[in-house]
Amino acid sequence: MEIKTVGVIGAGTMGNGIAQVAAHVGGLNVIMNDIKQEFVDRGLATIDKNLARLLAKEKITEAQKSAVLGRIKTSVDVADMKNADFVIEAATETLDLKLDLFKKLDAACKPGVIIATNTSSIPITRLAAATKRADMVVGMHFFNPAPVMKLVEVINGLATSKETSKATAALAEKLGKSPVEANDFPGFIANRIMVPMMNEAMYTLYEGVGTVESIDACLKLGFNHPMGPLELADLIGLDVLLHVMNVLYDGFGDSKYRPCPLLKKYVAAGYLGRKSGRGFYDYSAK
Repeated sequence: MEIKTVGVIGAGTMGNGIAQVAAHVGGLNVIMNDIKQEFVDRGLATIDKNLARLLAKEKITEAQKSAVLGRIKTSVDVADMKNADFVIEAATETLDLKLDLFKKLDAACKPGVIIATNTSSIPITRLAAATKRADMVVGMHFFNPAPVMKLVEVINGLATSKETSKATAALAEKLGKSPVEANDFPGFIANRIMVPMMNEAMYTLYEGVGTVESIDACLKLGFNHPMGPLELADLIGLDVLLHVMNVLYDGFGDSKYRPCPLLKKYVAAGYLGRKSGRGFYDYSAK
């Protein structure tokens, strides 16, 4: 099936970023859906702001900005996905919510339409089992910020067909991304490697081996990382990292994935990183 219209479920940070990329880089029509009109309006406003930034840098013209916004339609009804040729779900990272969504999407979407999920931790196989098209359910994991980051993990569930995986990778390339194929295990590839690394950096701090600054300096200067692990943790959100560590720990039952007690303490205190103004670094003055 030729993909002319992409449905995006969720208009939050990831959803509006994916919608922007699909309409701008891919030149596709987009149906951006969320549960309330105020949420999709906010998502559209974020896209407008991002495009205005590109316009100010003379990377796009006013006509191009208008054309991109003109390709994005908003929706508050999942049934509107009947007009989509490919659907990417980027709703809240809650299993029950996603299972319910996939049942509704399966009923709403045309036969042959692939339903992808942007989940960073929920098993693709489990979501596919909620549908009657398990072979056409796939992971399409974009990284934040979606308009900038090149990586897209294409994750095969147990029943995902080769045709589905190939079509998803081809769409990722059309959106200017670099798809990497992975199989359905906790954390997939990127998070399984990176999140435990950040967790280990927290243990290094917790045990008094080094300071926040010295730990970050070692990774930046010694391994040429653009950001230190604790700085990156603050950017991602400590609550998000704790969630992923719990998924890894529960999924593998291996003590090497045990969340650091310091990470749990920071999350309990509301020190979530940049978004809360305080994490391993203090952002309140910025």
